[in-house]
Amino acid sequence: SRTVAAPAPANANDKRATLPRQLDGVVHILTCGSVDDGKSTLIGRLLWDASDLPEDTRATLQRSAGADGQPDLSLLVDGLVAEREQGITIDIAWRYFDTAHRRYVIIDSPGHEQYTRNMASGASHADVAVMLVDARDGVKKQTRRHAAILDLLGVRRVILAVNKMDLVAWSQAQFEAIEADFRSVTVKFNFETAVAVPVAAKLGDNIASRSATMNWYSGPTLLEVLDRTPSRGQSHGGPFRMPVQMVLRGGQDFRGLAGTISSGEVRVGDAIVDVTSGRQARVKRIATFDGDLTSAATGQAVAVQLDTDLDIARGAILTTPNAQSVLARRIDARLVWLADTPLDTDRGLLLRSATDLVPVSAIVVRGRLNLETMTESAGTVCATNDIVVADIELGRGTALDRFADQRDTGSFVLVDALTGATLAGGVVITAEAHATGLPRDRFRLTTGLLARGLCVDVAVDSPEFRRRAAEVASILRAAGVAIEVEDAFEAA
Repeated sequence: SRTVAAPAPANANDKRATLPRQLDGVVHILTCGSVDDGKSTLIGRLLWDASDLPEDTRATLQRSAGADGQPDLSLLVDGLVAEREQGITIDIAWRYFDTAHRRYVIIDSPGHEQYTRNMASGASHADVAVMLVDARDGVKKQTRRHAAILDLLGVRRVILAVNKMDLVAWSQAQFEAIEADFRSVTVKFNFETAVAVPVAAKLGDNIASRSATMNWYSGPTLLEVLDRTPSRGQSHGGPFRMPVQMVLRGGQDFRGLAGTISSGEVRVGDAIVDVTSGRQARVKRIATFDGDLTSAATGQAVAVQLDTDLDIARGAILTTPNAQSVLARRIDARLVWLADTPLDTDRGLLLRSATDLVPVSAIVVRGRLNLETMTESAGTVCATNDIVVADIELGRGTALDRFADQRDTGSFVLVDALTGATLAGGVVITAEAHATGLPRDRFRLTTGLLARGLCVDVAVDSPEFRRRAAEVASILRAAGVAIEVEDAFEAA
């Protein structure tokens, strides 16, 4: 790994050079931008300049050099045949590299609007996002959409890489105009840091080494900004939360609740509570593969033994009595709609949280984000890639937090009750323990709906078709979904 030089002294008024220095941990980086902004080339340049690529890989890429003598670094990233043929990123690509300071995991997401759902999936894992724009085009509608999704999914640090500066004659005025536009977008969201860096990924300017051409820029290089980005697991703050992933038994006396602590800290002797049942106990033992601990914090996988044998199973969330999650029946949420078809209130929906799967009794869309003005406007329509605000009522209570307080237990996805397909990703703005009587839309089970999905392989008038219809109706009713079926099904 190469050692990165310290940044040049910065102007005291330049906020771009005042980032706190963090030199450890693993950082997950999401790269996003519009098509042809150069994401794959930028990642390839990072790998080429800052990691220990095998010599045979370097030699192969050198043979791909064009007339300008520059190797095609995008070949280090674009793995699918379709990606290389079309020159775009389709699937999420994961790449790893180490510097002298830390390990990086790069999540390369597609830029085409058609694959926004893949970008949202990658953002859910990211600690920092590198948003690319072409210096000739500046901030686009897709850039604004990506910023909104990053904010929705809790990515609090963004870097705008203004790429292809060589194609605008290294213009300082062009960069500063794009930077001002970028700041007018990010100021509307909850980003902790928003840094703009002028780069030329193909040539390597301001990626891992400072550009000799853009001497008017005194801020950090892209890699220097990344080296100062704290990883998600470095903070142990917040109230204690531990989703139970497994119940372990050993011998006659040990019954441990195993899971990874998503936030906060727990010590032997602390009182904890199961949110769903409200039952309390004290921590008797904190066990790990390396031996017992007196305390454990965010990111640690442990097995907690209680002093009282409570009926707690996989999926429960353990918290502290003075800072519990809400056993929510109604939530105010922000959604990004990922399905190819618009929201249909006639279809059955399920809400999948970190540990639970709950029927949705009612959903009402009451606002939509306008990506041109970055303001919310009233509306009830929710189509592909829309970002909306909605009221959701649940068929039963489930443990949830406000996303602003707890990232893992404050996010969810909406899935189709019949097919299991993911329709939307969302975060909890507020959660209430009591339902407020939203208008309920009964889910209607029809022959057409079943024939297109579960019963596509059987005849509509067959006994097997009727048997499957009855079974689906029974399951949905048991889950608390208000359901209405066609008369023929009901009689059968």
